[in-house]
Amino acid sequence: MSTSTRLTAGATEESLVCVSLASINDVAASQWDALVDADQPFLRHAYLQALEASGSVSEKTGWVPAHLVVWQGQTLVGAMPFYRKYHSYGEYVFDWAWADAIERAGGRYYPKALSAIPYTPVPGQRILVASELAVDGVVEVLAGELKRICDEEVLSSWHFLFGSAADVSAWQRQWPELMAREGVQFQWHDADYGDFDGFLAALTSKRRKMIKRERRLVADQGLTLQRLEGEAITPLALVHFYRCYSITYHERGRPPYLNLDFFQRLHNAMPDALMLVQASLEGRPVAAALYLKGSQSLYGRYWGSEVVADCLHFEACYYQGIEYCLENGLSLFDPGTQGEHKLVRGFHPQRLCSLHYVAHPGLEAGVAQFCREEAQHVKAYRQAALDALPFKVPG
Repeated sequence: MSTSTRLTAGATEESLVCVSLASINDVAASQWDALVDADQPFLRHAYLQALEASGSVSEKTGWVPAHLVVWQGQTLVGAMPFYRKYHSYGEYVFDWAWADAIERAGGRYYPKALSAIPYTPVPGQRILVASELAVDGVVEVLAGELKRICDEEVLSSWHFLFGSAADVSAWQRQWPELMAREGVQFQWHDADYGDFDGFLAALTSKRRKMIKRERRLVADQGLTLQRLEGEAITPLALVHFYRCYSITYHERGRPPYLNLDFFQRLHNAMPDALMLVQASLEGRPVAAALYLKGSQSLYGRYWGSEVVADCLHFEACYYQGIEYCLENGLSLFDPGTQGEHKLVRGFHPQRLCSLHYVAHPGLEAGVAQFCREEAQHVKAYRQAALDALPFKVPG
């Protein structure tokens, strides 16, 4: 089954046809990647393929791929990641209370539909569109197929998580009934600091001294850090990283979302997008943080440590990332989830928006009210965070 529409291009009409894929392998990597922004490594065909081929995304894990693609003749002109979900783990926009509400009333919340990057709340592009086409035309045909799938399969809802402002606006124009949910994430932006000392110079004296003390404390414990990129990340270093990454999850009493095979496939397929920070003690690696990078941005995502060491997390996951951006001309550093401890280290609160469709009228009304009330709290929180940024006041 597919949904189609017709767009007029000059004097000829070209039909856009949307279909759902059972696997990212059902479309050529070259065609998919031609639509992906160079700053979005998480949307590359190889990244999504590594998730599926490793089994990290599968029916067994509750993530069933059903990516939506839009064709114009034999040319791929649009796409969007799409999954059927059988739980709400690994999403970072929490809807457990919504599921509980409808199930208490005798309804069913799962399966639901989701457009997101599995297991990471990275914001950015979600709608892939060929440069020669208007995004609204592609979203129109995507929306038609999406509504058909939700209706025919009796899916409770659809969730569009952490999309770019442009993508969110396009969906709201096409589907005004979608409910918006606000959020905040902390990101670092280069303000022409030049180097790490220049960044420190822009901070208040209190925070500048704090960061210097934290970095010095890491060194005083005998810890040394190095960065490995691309092919310099050896198989042994990757296995050690995974052991550290797994520790982070086991400490919380659950298995890791991603398996070693995923990271090995990622390294084999797109080594250019990987940077590993490895911490060593007495010549032996004891902690690691794995980053992904785009053309303009660095994304810190995966971390773990075999030792308990003061401020090592801040050094490996924040300061090494900032320093890497300044040394390599990257303008944005997205270190992942959670908040205030990033704020005092120079990470700005950024507004995020997710969109939600809920089929059940009663639940939809409750969710809409919740989102309106939550948005007011999020707005106040973001303003308070902006006011608390540790930068010196000009003048």
